[in-house]
Amino acid sequence: NLWHEYTSKYIDKKHFIGLIFAILERNLNLFKMNIQVRNLTLEDYSDLTVSTKEAYHNQLGTWSVEEIKELLAIFPQGQLCIEVDGKVVASALSIVVNSKKTNLESNYDTITSNGKFLKHDPDGDIMYGIEVFVHPNYRQLRLGRRLYDVRKELCEEMNLKSIVAGGRIPQY
Repeated sequence: NLWHEYTSKYIDKKHFIGLIFAILERNLNLFKMNIQVRNLTLEDYSDLTVSTKEAYHNQLGTWSVEEIKELLAIFPQGQLCIEVDGKVVASALSIVVNSKKTNLESNYDTITSNGKFLKHDPDGDIMYGIEVFVHPNYRQLRLGRRLYDVRKELCEEMNLKSIVAGGRIPQY
């Protein structure tokens, strides 16, 4: 059959069986993981920093403790993380902006006020996502999707019009 012809040309049986076992093992380990999506806290700062460095391969700076404190003070419900087995491995950070007062086509540094978040407006109508990342060892687990699902729920609860995402892109 075609499958047999394809696999015999490109993958020998030993490697194919090894691949199947690796996939099964990864999926079984997923069931053993304790995964929680929750609001970020200041106590998560150390894990957040480690995961940020890993996610960006040390090409971008990490968020300062002052920046995280500020985000937690102005919009705590918009600062999300995913904890796996007691360790923060993914995060999504946000502010709310007023689309009538903020040019959403401005660059990232302008909208985030270079980490001072002066454009945050609790009465705004747009959620502005300033960060989403997943530690490389935890990719392929749909953690980013979980973060966006919670962001969407929050957007609906707050009756916001939409989510606009900005981002820090290494070497861009």
